[in-house]
Amino acid sequence: MSNEWVVWQLADATFPAGGLAHSNGLEAASKWDELNDMHRLEGFLHDQLTQTAHTLIPPMRTAWESPAQAVAMDLLCQAFISNHVANRASRAQGKAFLISAQAAFGLSACQQMRDEIHTRRMLGHFPVVFGVVAAALDIDVEQSTRLFLYMVLRGTISSGIRLNIVGPLEGQALQYRLRSFIDALAARCKRFDPQSMAHTAPLVELFQASQDRLYSRLFQS
Repeated sequence: MSNEWVVWQLADATFPAGGLAHSNGLEAASKWDELNDMHRLEGFLHDQLTQTAHTLIPPMRTAWESPAQAVAMDLLCQAFISNHVANRASRAQGKAFLISAQAAFGLSACQQMRDEIHTRRMLGHFPVVFGVVAAALDIDVEQSTRLFLYMVLRGTISSGIRLNIVGPLEGQALQYRLRSFIDALAARCKRFDPQSMAHTAPLVELFQASQDRLYSRLFQS
């Protein structure tokens, strides 16, 4: 694969994509005492990844397949991600990923999207930015789907480690156990499109929406 190094670079936790500032609702769920054992943590990850597949993967894949629809998909994300914390996180991570991708790869597509954001035609939601960048880097759409899901999983487990919900070794073991689940989920994503977008984990939504009301917090979302 000519772009194998690029995939590894994007998958590396040191790539400054902005994800380390977000726990994807994990911190709030922990504060509400919903993650008091490994079984419940694994269940949370299953729910969160499934919701990601149903809500964020369709606009990501559409933006990959047709970058000309990026603005329309960005507006769809703005309307569909009604949870204000998740919406804010998506826009913040999208802009961070866009800046990093432009600096690392020098893509004209990145500059075009930054211009769209500057003129307020786009808000820069993460799945849309990721899809356009992945297409510009010639990363296959199926591989892009698995990479997106992996980045969500990696970021959430990393948050769990920093919150002392799970240890580093346990976190790695959990990430390894979920590999087949992500592969199966990525295969199902082929059937999803923007018209079938749906929230599948209302409790995860509620937990994340309460992030701003936590007395003390480490993450933005």
